[in-house]
Amino acid sequence: MSRIVRIGLVQSACTPAREHNVAQAMAGIAEAAAAGADVVCLQELFAGEYPCQAEEHDRFREAESVPGPLTDLLAATAKRQGVVLVGSVFERRSAGLFHNTAVIFDRDGSTAGVYRKMHIPDDPHYYEKFYFAPGDTGFMSVPTSRLNVGPLVCWDQWYPEAARLTAMAGAEVLFYPTAIGWLDGEEKLHHEQYESWDTMLRSHAIANGVFVVAVNRTGREGALRFWGASVVYAPNGQRLVKAGHDTPETVVVECDLDRIEWSRTRWPFFRDRRIDAYGGLLSRWGGA
Repeated sequence: MSRIVRIGLVQSACTPAREHNVAQAMAGIAEAAAAGADVVCLQELFAGEYPCQAEEHDRFREAESVPGPLTDLLAATAKRQGVVLVGSVFERRSAGLFHNTAVIFDRDGSTAGVYRKMHIPDDPHYYEKFYFAPGDTGFMSVPTSRLNVGPLVCWDQWYPEAARLTAMAGAEVLFYPTAIGWLDGEEKLHHEQYESWDTMLRSHAIANGVFVVAVNRTGREGALRFWGASVVYAPNGQRLVKAGHDTPETVVVECDLDRIEWSRTRWPFFRDRRIDAYGGLLSRWGGA
């Protein structure tokens, strides 16, 4: 099997109309597949506007079970388009128990894996702890017919431990469905915030010798202007593609998975890790 995979990123602007959001995502998958994509990733919670800008109990109505109607549609689309698909959904696991969940489908429409977002933020206009329980799936590599998928979600992208453990599980590409943007009133910080985000993604690729894919929203929703800039990094930190900040965009990029071996034999970080000395990472702070 060729080690070349073509990865599609579907960056969208969402509206209050769920049917529109779902339809544009399906159109983006079809566009990516037509451009030769083997694997397609959607943005975080693609079916609706980002629900966590305020603590509103009515938003729980947007959640649905996994499997459920939305994941059934994703499965059927993956099969019809012949792609591996990473989709992010608002999961209702049980009464009063909800997760921010990434579901991975293989090219035949089968469910290859389910990952529940491990790190849950609670910041102004990102009140996710009100909505989502922390994930209990652990960090994983999901084997598919085209590659080993490393599913992670948004806030996970700030944690080197999450990227490391996912890579150590065997993932070849880290996928981050994302919803991150600029907050009104913080214009002086906009460049700094974006650069910090982009730097973290690039660092995960270099430190772990993997490809990194982040698919972000674009457009304005309430007080947030999502900054788009969906991106792919190669294992050596080379930026392979970057979408624009302000417009919906579907991009497809070619990734040679043999570059993982190349990078890891030249920067042998896994060889030189001092696994005997990292016990302090299991402490909250300062070894206590």
